[in-house]
Amino acid sequence: METANATRATGRIGMLDGWRAVSILAVMAGHWVPMGPKAWNLNAIVAGTGMALFFILSGFLITQLLLRDDRVLPFLIRRLFRIMPLVWLAIAALALMFPANRELLGANLAFYANLPPSRLMEGGNHLWSLCVEVQFYAAVALIVGLAGRRGLYLLPLLALAVTGLRIHDGETVSIVTWHRIDEILAGCTLGLLVHHLGPDSALRRLPKWLPFVLAIGLLAASSPELRAWNYLRPYLAAATIGSSLYASPEWMRRVWTGAAARYVAEISYALYVVHGVLTATWLGGTDASKLARYARRPLLIGASFALAHLSTFYYEQRFTTLGKRLARQLADGGRPAAAAAR
Repeated sequence: METANATRATGRIGMLDGWRAVSILAVMAGHWVPMGPKAWNLNAIVAGTGMALFFILSGFLITQLLLRDDRVLPFLIRRLFRIMPLVWLAIAALALMFPANRELLGANLAFYANLPPSRLMEGGNHLWSLCVEVQFYAAVALIVGLAGRRGLYLLPLLALAVTGLRIHDGETVSIVTWHRIDEILAGCTLGLLVHHLGPDSALRRLPKWLPFVLAIGLLAASSPELRAWNYLRPYLAAATIGSSLYASPEWMRRVWTGAAARYVAEISYALYVVHGVLTATWLGGTDASKLARYARRPLLIGASFALAHLSTFYYEQRFTTLGKRLARQLADGGRPAAAAAR
């Protein structure tokens, strides 16, 4: 089991590459591939499952980063330089494609377009998730800025509080932050657990089929028809990923940590942003017949992967490197990283 030791040494857990690839491919499949009769809602189930996995992975990563170094400003610089360049470019492209007034542009550029009343741009409806992400960054930075690493241990309680609010308000699936952020917070909880359990945890004795059973439960919790199950979605997603880190069959470990999974994981953010924007173009065929729309799917898929590759390695990477350099310079000029939690 590679989790705790590998995370401390390299900051990377190979199995998470596989889950990152699964999450983006599930979202794209849910948006693009017809899956059974509409009454079954399979597209919504698969896309919802992918989003839940995406948010769990995000919360896990952020928690691991702040456990290693709780300096807030360097953290924010690295994350914003990672997120903003591509999404701002996408918003600019959408503004050229579709009419957008100043208020609409401002809400999207400032990452609050998902809050009521929704101000998401045409062709940018999928960017609601990045609004939730950036708002989470701000919230966790405030918590850690006030309380240090110890503040991270409030996040599991906040996850339960948000789920409780969802139950109270009857919100099973929402793009509004206070009705959706429990998925990210459940990932934070998983990050804390993995940090403390270590590689020799008794969880290694879990049955190797457990991640698949939990994944079936996660699919059920993403079904619009099973309303009560939807409240368990954050925790089933976290348990699915978490159990696989300790107990999974060898074939799964090979696939999830293989070169293909690593590549898709590396371009997954760009894939997410690009696929939604291209869906709003001729390639997406929104105004075409069903036959013409699906005939264009291979072109849409190819263009999405090509643009995601170019964006990741020839556009975003420059800003990511710059953000890391600025964060390092800021950190070097500030206090040393704490050796332990305050």
